[in-house]
Amino acid sequence: MRGLSTPVLGGLMIVGYTGLISSADGIIKLLSGGYEAAQIYVLAGGMVAVLSILVNWLCMSREAKRALPQLSIHQPLGQRTGPGGQRTGPGGQKPPSGVFAKYLPWRTACPRAMGLRSLAALLGAICFFYAFRLLPFAQVFLFIGLMPLLAGVMSGLILKERISFGAWIALGMGFVGVLFLFPSGVSSISGGHVLALVGATWGTFSMVMARYISRHDTNLLPQVFYPNLLLCLAMMPLLPVVWQPMPLADLAWALAYAGLLFAARWLAVAALRLLPAYVVTPLMNLQFVWMLTIGAWVFGEMPSQGTWIGGFIVIGSGLFLLRGQVVKPRARQRLLA
Repeated sequence: MRGLSTPVLGGLMIVGYTGLISSADGIIKLLSGGYEAAQIYVLAGGMVAVLSILVNWLCMSREAKRALPQLSIHQPLGQRTGPGGQRTGPGGQKPPSGVFAKYLPWRTACPRAMGLRSLAALLGAICFFYAFRLLPFAQVFLFIGLMPLLAGVMSGLILKERISFGAWIALGMGFVGVLFLFPSGVSSISGGHVLALVGATWGTFSMVMARYISRHDTNLLPQVFYPNLLLCLAMMPLLPVVWQPMPLADLAWALAYAGLLFAARWLAVAALRLLPAYVVTPLMNLQFVWMLTIGAWVFGEMPSQGTWIGGFIVIGSGLFLLRGQVVKPRARQRLLA
């Protein structure tokens, strides 16, 4: 990844995120017809939380080895251990304790913001679960397409990020594109549409809080650990009521969903550290291509002409916002040179 500018690297992360999260959403749509949200999210949320701990443990081990000074092969063996047999470096040095604290999966400098992000992620996941059950794949994208507009407002209010006039034009064009995605017009609003709108609102708030937390936390994985831990714990009391035996095939799908969700959320948090939230969310509209492909191939949902037109308008607005992040900084650098 060396040689890539920050906006380009962030953009590539979002492209990877859209493929992973769309695949995860496809699995949710597949499983939502036969299982309740509590059963899926207890399994998936618990697995993602465990993966966060394992990855943090690997980071701790790697950083501890780097921090421990290399022992000379000529150094007497007795100097390689400290009191009580604890391993030390030359001169009795110990690995810095800060290395371990830095990579603890529950360590965060913003506990309140992390709590808000986790709660928002929980509410958004529940709303989208039932939206996927009630709506075609492409119609859910309508509300995912609204997230850049919501992010623009929330970024200004919460993060105090200045949004240029050109960015507002791009966001407005994205809204126009979203209108094309509604095949029957706004008069056909149903409960599924309301759930998708509420889910998009909470999901956007969660991503804005992720960018805020990334300003203070160096470790990204707590932002994956806490939301999924809360998702698992909040759904667990309902599990005895809604539990249904799962064939091995469905269990494999649930585990695959957890793996995809872990990778996608890590990439999203990493991208939000590099790019403003109102730029990241339009790029996430690349999910349109993935969702149409999965919807047609897996669920037999063929999009209308208006859906295609609106989707490409939304994607174009996202690329325009990314262009502003790449071209303008380079122009400023040439002027200063």
